[in-house]
Amino acid sequence: MLRLLLRLLKYLLIAVLVYLGVTAWQVWRTGQQYAPQAAGAIVVMGAAQYDGVPSPDLQARLDQAALLWHQHYSSTIMVTGGKEPSDTYTEAEAGARYLRSVGVPDSDILQAEGRDSWENLAEAAPQLIARGDTDVLIVTDKFHVARSMAIASSVGLTPHPTPTQTSPIRGLSAVPYYAKETAGVALGRIIGFDHLDSVHSFGLAPAGGRATG
Repeated sequence: MLRLLLRLLKYLLIAVLVYLGVTAWQVWRTGQQYAPQAAGAIVVMGAAQYDGVPSPDLQARLDQAALLWHQHYSSTIMVTGGKEPSDTYTEAEAGARYLRSVGVPDSDILQAEGRDSWENLAEAAPQLIARGDTDVLIVTDKFHVARSMAIASSVGLTPHPTPTQTSPIRGLSAVPYYAKETAGVALGRIIGFDHLDSVHSFGLAPAGGRATG
C-alpha cells in the first residue's frame, strides 16, 4: 500500500510539473505575439501610479495604447485600475490624464476601476459590450498577456494581444513576473480567474493590480 501511494504521488508530481511547464511555455509564447487589428477598443491593464503620475511600467502601456490609437486601430481607449486607500488618483484616472497629455481627447477615453486584473476587466466588459465593442486589443506587459487574455475571454470579450514593446521590466528582471504569471494562469484555469484574489494573500498567485495589472 505504501509503495502504491508513493508511486501515485510520484505520478502526481510529474503531472503537476508537466502542467506547470506547459503553462510556462504558453505564458511566454502568448507574450511574444503582437497582433494589432481593427478593434472596438484598446484596453490598458492597470499598473502602479504615483499621485496621478503613471509608473514607468504603466507609462509604457499607455504609450503603446496611444500608438495604436494614433495608428487608427481603434478610436476608444479603456484605461483600468483602482487605487490604494491612501491614493488620491486611481490608476485609470492617472492613465486618462496621461493620455490627454499626449493628444488623446477625453471623448475617446473610458475608465474602469478594479483591485486586480479580474475586476478591471469585469468592470470594463459591460461598458464595452453595451457599446458593441467586444473585439479589444489588450495592452499590458508581455508576461501579463496570457492571463489578461484569458480573463477578457471569460467576461465576454474577444481579445487580441498587443503587448507594450517598451516595458522597463525585461530580461532577468522579468523572470519573477513570468513565474508568478505561470502560477496565476495555472491556478486560474483550475479554480477560476475570479477566485485568484482570494489566494493571493497566501502568495499563490500574482496580485495583478498594483504592479503588473
